[in-house]
Amino acid sequence: MKRIGILAIMMLFVACVSGQDMNSGERMLASPEKLTIGGYAQIDYNQPLSSGEINNGLMDVHRLVLLFGYKFSDRASFVTEIEMEHVKELYVEQAYLNYEILPWLSFRSGLMLIPMGIVNEYHEPPTFNGVERPNLDKYIVPTTWREIGAGFTGHFLQSGITYQLYLVNGFLGSDDGAAKLSGSSLFRSGRQKGASSVFSQPNLAFRVGYTGVPGLNTGLSGYFGQTQSTLLDGIDKAVPAEIAMADSSLTGIRMIGWDARYTFRGFGLRGQLIAGSVTNTEEYNQFHGSDVGSGFLGYYAELSYDLLHAIGSTDHALILFFRYEKYNTHWKTAGGLTADPAYDRTDLTLGMGWKPVPGVICKLDHQWFMNNAGGTANRQINAGIGIWF
Repeated sequence: MKRIGILAIMMLFVACVSGQDMNSGERMLASPEKLTIGGYAQIDYNQPLSSGEINNGLMDVHRLVLLFGYKFSDRASFVTEIEMEHVKELYVEQAYLNYEILPWLSFRSGLMLIPMGIVNEYHEPPTFNGVERPNLDKYIVPTTWREIGAGFTGHFLQSGITYQLYLVNGFLGSDDGAAKLSGSSLFRSGRQKGASSVFSQPNLAFRVGYTGVPGLNTGLSGYFGQTQSTLLDGIDKAVPAEIAMADSSLTGIRMIGWDARYTFRGFGLRGQLIAGSVTNTEEYNQFHGSDVGSGFLGYYAELSYDLLHAIGSTDHALILFFRYEKYNTHWKTAGGLTADPAYDRTDLTLGMGWKPVPGVICKLDHQWFMNNAGGTANRQINAGIGIWF
């Protein structure tokens, strides 16, 4: 397993090059039409495998999304993404105004995706390999991670440099004294998603990318700030005990990410590395009875090849891929908290995807899930279809 980890790191550095099409929001902004309508969908079948027992599979309309873009003028546009998950859960994933001040400078405000990792911004099913999104983009980067805020974005065309810089509300770390962060899922339950979001102080999110080489998309991301807490509302500044209680419900977050994608002659390489720290975890865990680690780390590397590239096909593809994934939400702990080896996880995914026409993909893969707590690896077969238009 150590050899596999070393190989994955080598692939990750080799993958310092990778191309990717525009995501849904970028497509909407680039459209010349006044009103643009689109969508994407993902329908999955997940079958756990065990040598000693029988397991039911799960079939699910995982997500169905409608996209709308409207141009008020050549400079001002509105983009929104309305998602239905598992048939019964309704969300707004994006809803922002984009105003182009200069060709390289646009103001953006509303509910926006945090530019961290690959899948959080490029989560349409035909844009990633595998039926399910990488678990690194679930437990470390809580995809789909979006918050309300404002900032600037732009692209220097001649140099191939892109940037995003936002001030947004942070994760809700404490809701009336109940912990929203945990060792197992880290920040995932703290996403506020634009739904009556509690705002204590702004958090900073940014990404600087480079697309100046054909097939290449690589970038450095950062997220810095503090969780929000309902216990900060209405406290008396003159009562130290109230202030101390509110402070115990807060954590600081520092997250740095690097991601890369490269395509060349049918081959695809992609990888990402996410690392960060959480401060005040000793007080937070003691106050809430939680087990949040003080440091987290995750990375993956993926190699793919389009078997139909050799015959010169451009309208359809048959892609084989392998992904090695490592992520640990208890990479570091503080205050006497013992690191849980079950949170140090490794996933292997081997699969294929058939694209009969642009915007449609049929997927099949086999996954192995392991952790440092030992025991037999859990296995799962996944199949599904994805569309995007």
